[in-house]
Amino acid sequence: MGYAEKVFALSQEIAGLRDGRRRPRIATGVVVRSLLAMFLARIGSLHALSQTRRSRFWQRWLGAALPSADTLGRVPETLEAEALRQILGRLYTRLKRNKALAPTAGGLTALVLDGHESHASYRRWCPGCCQRSVRTAQGEQVQSYHRWVTAMLLAGEQRLWLDCEPQRPGEDEVAAALRLLARVLDRLPRAFDVVVGDALYTDPRVYQLLDRRGKDVLTVLKNEQRELLQDARSLFGQLAPLELAAGCRAWDQDGFTTWPQVGRPVRVVCTDETRQVRRQRDRTQTTLRSEWAWVTTLSPARAATAAVVRLGHARWEIENQGFNEMVTRWPADHVYRHHPMAMLVFWLLAMLAFNLFFAFARRNLQPELRQRLTYLHLARCLATEIYSGLDLPASRAP
Repeated sequence: MGYAEKVFALSQEIAGLRDGRRRPRIATGVVVRSLLAMFLARIGSLHALSQTRRSRFWQRWLGAALPSADTLGRVPETLEAEALRQILGRLYTRLKRNKALAPTAGGLTALVLDGHESHASYRRWCPGCCQRSVRTAQGEQVQSYHRWVTAMLLAGEQRLWLDCEPQRPGEDEVAAALRLLARVLDRLPRAFDVVVGDALYTDPRVYQLLDRRGKDVLTVLKNEQRELLQDARSLFGQLAPLELAAGCRAWDQDGFTTWPQVGRPVRVVCTDETRQVRRQRDRTQTTLRSEWAWVTTLSPARAATAAVVRLGHARWEIENQGFNEMVTRWPADHVYRHHPMAMLVFWLLAMLAFNLFFAFARRNLQPELRQRLTYLHLARCLATEIYSGLDLPASRAP
């Protein structure tokens, strides 16, 4: 937190946040700082946080008592989510000015888009819930769920959440992604060069929007019924592959016009990759083979075949170092308050805490400490700051 104050002026950023209460007795900044500390210490729930109210840490960090669990859950319902998005954008700007963000591959910086379902229930519902019919052992049931389209910037070793957008009831994931892209492009037009996504984003709407805004896009080409994939494979069957690395052969061709909905020629890259894996159970060597196909607007002059393959595989970073980290280590999927705005605010606060934590760990800690200490250990050290200040009553013998 001292690092965040020094480098990002965190207190000044939080002081500008407002919520919809008319005459609040507890300042909005006190609530936000409390929730940020909860995420950074990975405490996991508002009630677990409220049990630390007697810690001396809160008076030092907040300058006030820790609000109740009810207040911490109620205030985010009317908090300005747009102001939190602006803080995330200014955090990116500061890291960029501090030369902390490097290109992803081939001199290009990638923005990865992906959807994440954080909550599903047959009993709980709010006005922001999407709904679907699910066949169960008890018959057809209506399930309510929340899904977010998120944007993560891949810049060297840094993984930076930029924004998220909720999927609204009755719309598909691509519609939410288009709103997210338009907002990020308006706010941070020079933050990235290419947008990377899975097969769901192989959609003309995504390609047309990014083409109008002067950005390239690279997505997985998966549907076997697509004429574009069929034409590419028939052509690649007549061409000699490129040997990119041991166990990786690639085919690369530009100028395909079989996808007229995009309105411009596209490039297709396919790979055949093999790797050796030692099974943990019987320690035997097994050869795994995988085939990949990507469609992109990147020209061969701007991105070589190897760079396209690296960008295509970098899409998994949002799963491995993004959602997996946020869900298992930072309880971001926990429903702190089942309200559409509150759930969005909690997700944005979790993203902000994630960015601050890894900026501190990768930019402020010495290399020797980074090699010796795990991120989980650092998070427990932060939690110790809170729990070590508890004034617990002395126990008595029975």
